[in-house]
Amino acid sequence: MATHAVDAAAAQRWRDTATILALRGELAAQAALIQRQADALADRTRVFERASAEAGIGLWHCDLPGETLRWSGGVYDLFEFPRGAAPNRRDTLACYTAEARRQLVAVRAEAIGRRSSFTLESEIVGRRGSRRWIRITATVEARDGVPARLFGFKQDITEQKLLADRTRRMAEFDGMTGLANRTVFDGRLAELSETGALVLVDLDGFKAINDTHGHAVGDACLREAARRLREVCHAADLVARIGGDEFAVLLRREADAPLCEALGRRIVAALREPVLHRGVRLRLGASVGIARAAWSAPADLFSDADAALYAAKAAGRGTLRMAAPR
Repeated sequence: MATHAVDAAAAQRWRDTATILALRGELAAQAALIQRQADALADRTRVFERASAEAGIGLWHCDLPGETLRWSGGVYDLFEFPRGAAPNRRDTLACYTAEARRQLVAVRAEAIGRRSSFTLESEIVGRRGSRRWIRITATVEARDGVPARLFGFKQDITEQKLLADRTRRMAEFDGMTGLANRTVFDGRLAELSETGALVLVDLDGFKAINDTHGHAVGDACLREAARRLREVCHAADLVARIGGDEFAVLLRREADAPLCEALGRRIVAALREPVLHRGVRLRLGASVGIARAAWSAPADLFSDADAALYAAKAAGRGTLRMAAPR
């Protein structure tokens, strides 16, 4: 009987030992699986961080209402904060330009109020002084109807922004003088109010300079004429180059006859001054034709100003004429 009891106890110990060993094996296998999953997650995180850094993009989220921020490495790089530092909303907002900060605060507050999302392009200056444009995407997460956090992406779009600006400038500005081009002028002329006026300016003596001294000197004269026009007409709504040596100035508000004539005289005087180019004094001049929207129908405004311009040339050049009321 005693022997049987001993055998039973030994068998139980063996079963217990086997169970323990099996549990240890299962735990070891689970631990190995967890480790493999952790390694895979860490690897994916490293790949994401490297890829997002190359793309200039980072993840962010902000707890509400405490405003606790958490960033991925890409956002640290955008704002030039040391990675791992605890970012705060005050220091982050300080990196935005004044206008960008105003827009962000307004758009963010509206999104939180509506429990919605937003996309915004903003200009920032990093901690080390780098100026860049970023695109912010944000979604508000609510719990039981109460905003709990904001999260999204921040991406460097500086190159895209600069390219878009260059493309726009090519489409809207004259490459020689930097003034608005004919396309922009035509669009603005069509929108001119009935209190506005059109001033056409044609350079006197330009063809002679171009023929005698060459196109490079002629181009320098065009650029100098544009600079003087921009300076004299600084209060105008638009100064444009609309032809070879022809310019236009749009006055959109309260352009009465005395104001128009005074501006025309200043233009003539400014362009009468010689252009000094590589030690040579080049003499230009300008004839000016003016038409007021109050005196001309919209469809006739350009032709009336053009007729006034030719009247100024016929009167001996270097002077101005204003179109009479129709």
